[in-house]
Amino acid sequence: MKAIVIEAHGGPEQLRLQDRPSPRPGPGEVLVDIAAAGVNYMDVGTRVGFLSRVVALPLTPGVEGAGRIAAVGDGVTDLHVGDRVAWYYAWGSYATQVVAPAAAMVPLPDDIDFETAAALMMQGLTASHFVSETYAVKPGDTALVHAAAGGVGLMLTQMIKRLGGRVIGVVSSADKVGIAQAAGADQVIVSTPGEFAAEVLRLTGGEGVHVAYDGAGADTFWGSIAALRHHGVLAYYGLLIKHLPPIDITHLPKSVLVSYPVVLDHVRTREALLARSNRLFDWVRDGSLKLRIGGRYPLADAVGAHRDLESRRTTGKLLLLP
Repeated sequence: MKAIVIEAHGGPEQLRLQDRPSPRPGPGEVLVDIAAAGVNYMDVGTRVGFLSRVVALPLTPGVEGAGRIAAVGDGVTDLHVGDRVAWYYAWGSYATQVVAPAAAMVPLPDDIDFETAAALMMQGLTASHFVSETYAVKPGDTALVHAAAGGVGLMLTQMIKRLGGRVIGVVSSADKVGIAQAAGADQVIVSTPGEFAAEVLRLTGGEGVHVAYDGAGADTFWGSIAALRHHGVLAYYGLLIKHLPPIDITHLPKSVLVSYPVVLDHVRTREALLARSNRLFDWVRDGSLKLRIGGRYPLADAVGAHRDLESRRTTGKLLLLP
């Protein structure tokens, strides 16, 4: 098999394609031939060392993908060789094959193709978590969505609109405005970090938003806080982009609430994983959730995928195709 291997933390150049022995699944595991792997900011965090306490070097990054089961380990009875599956959290997905727990595999319906599944799992479940359990969006609520033309941002916008909310999107350049609007954003602000809060307050008549979804990193944290209304909620998920310095909670205004939502908390059981994944498939099927694949890269060009992702030139979801 071929795999991207990181032997030292650092820049994209640390992503190196290597030949590796084909792994064998152990008890409760499956071996999957990967058809498509999702590229996430989590992978950038892995590469630069933010997750060094979770996974040690050398490592193959990537946690999301879709493919077909090539072998099953002892004790696996509900999955079989040839089954089409997807996953949102299985280390080593930047490869042609991966061994992962069978419990992490979501069976794919026949009408959901591999690229759609690989583009949907991590970011779709993340967005689902944000609009339901992190802050249950209600009709008439106003939400601020950072990186509104990115993978999570586009899914968030569509889900918020589906629930009857209003979306104020923030994008980094004018060429992304139309993409955010096409997903349903009611207003779109072109802004550099920290310069959007005043416009959000203007658009909300000085009240601020009910919830802000901020995955843009530490540079936007205080701007998002300023854009909230009294008792508003900040869903902050930008830790892997840039660390936020320690804060004094007495500096938080307007009795706001701050959350660091983790998608694992949304799918704590296999039953929840299957139910919420199948709900995403239903939304894709009925057209209420449309995916934008912003780039397809051969596995050997993982370096290019990371460079493009970090440059903020991309929109939608990036995929690696073994």
